[in-house]
Amino acid sequence: MLKMTSLISVVLFILHVTGDISLGYEKGSVYPVIPIALVFLIGATILGDNLAGHVIMFLGGIASALMPVLHWKLYAVADKGALGYWFAAIVLSMGVTGAFGAVLAVLVMWQTWKRRRAGSRPR
Repeated sequence: MLKMTSLISVVLFILHVTGDISLGYEKGSVYPVIPIALVFLIGATILGDNLAGHVIMFLGGIASALMPVLHWKLYAVADKGALGYWFAAIVLSMGVTGAFGAVLAVLVMWQTWKRRRAGSRPR
C-alpha cells in the first residue's frame, strides 16, 4: 500500500506543477521537477523494500502533505474556473495522500525495526 500511495503522490506532484505553470504561479525553472519526481519514483519502486526507499517515501510524503500549507490561499485559485477548481482538488489530494504515505512509511520502518530487533536477541 505504501508503494501505491507514493506513486499516486508522484502523479499528483506532476499535476500540481502543471497547474502552477498553467495558472502562471511558476515563474522560475521547472527543471527540478524531473529529478524530484525521479528520486521519488526510484524510492517507491527500485528501493521500495529497503530502508532508503522508506526514508525517500517518508520525505516525499511529508513534502506532499505540506502542499496545502504552502498553497494556503486556495480560495483565490478556486474561483478561476475549472482549472482553478482542479488545481485546488489536486493540492488537497496531495496533502491527504502525502500524509497517509508518511504515516505508512513510519509504520513500515517501525515494524522493520521491531522485527530486526526481535531477531537479534540472544537466546
